[in-house]
Amino acid sequence: MTRAATVTATTVAALLLLLGGCSAGEVKDTQKPSTPQRLTAQAGSASSVHVMWEAATDDTGVTAYEVFQKGVKVKTLTGGRTMVDIERLAPSTAYTFTVRALDAAGNRSPQTAAVTVTTPAAAPEDRTAPTAPRLLRGAANGRNAATLTWARATDATGVTAYDIYQEDSRVHSVTGNVTTARVTGLRPGTVYSFTVRARDAAENSSPDSNPVDLTTAAAPGAPPATAPTGLKATARPGEIVLTWTPPETGAPVKEHQLHLNGAFATTIVWGAQPPPGPVTYTLTVTDPPGTRYSVKIRARLPDGRWGDFSAQRTVVVTGR
Repeated sequence: MTRAATVTATTVAALLLLLGGCSAGEVKDTQKPSTPQRLTAQAGSASSVHVMWEAATDDTGVTAYEVFQKGVKVKTLTGGRTMVDIERLAPSTAYTFTVRALDAAGNRSPQTAAVTVTTPAAAPEDRTAPTAPRLLRGAANGRNAATLTWARATDATGVTAYDIYQEDSRVHSVTGNVTTARVTGLRPGTVYSFTVRARDAAENSSPDSNPVDLTTAAAPGAPPATAPTGLKATARPGEIVLTWTPPETGAPVKEHQLHLNGAFATTIVWGAQPPPGPVTYTLTVTDPPGTRYSVKIRARLPDGRWGDFSAQRTVVVTGR
């Protein structure tokens, strides 16, 4: 009896030890993420390179990317980022980069094919920015991408890069000898406003190009767009004048929400009978001339929810 009890206890202990490392129903993740695609590297100046790639995929989600320079890891980024600037490089030097993706279980994708870029020679003291790119145009490519084109900027020492901005955040860069870019990773049925800036070897950036708005194709079965359209912002001494067209909702739009520099600023209430067609609102500002504002709006829908944001506009306060 004692022996039988001992054997049983030992067996149970062994089973507990065997099962202790894995809970019921748990499946170990051994699948590697896919290899990131379309890796590019462009010299942004004599001492920096912009590295960009298209997102990898994974059955449980990509959690990080590792960037390597000639086999040595130089950056680790979160899984939501697909671009990075590598800085403090030497002028007139060739650099080779690869990227790989990681998931939460630590599985690593194969590294991308290597890309090589050469930084330009160091420029003499230069504090003059390039001119702004002109005639920016854009078109959505389906639900998740867009193509932008523009006319060249000029610079005394030469344009080394064009930086593409979406709502004041740089989302892409291309070399100074091209005037087109494809932006990926966009959301379906969403309004985007892009601008482009030129940059020279001394890291001087131009003013913004004209903005271009575009809307990506909606996902199948998605509801109609709810973003206000045609937003314009005009600076006058002590005020900013905004005009836009409310979205079509099947009912009068009585309220809009105004956001400045990404934060809620005020609610605009029209009262019982909103103005027909395009509307105008004047915002009083007290900041000194030269202050830069980013402005966007959204409408309250008939069901009480706030709709999508309009494209963003940038405006600079003028003097009296």
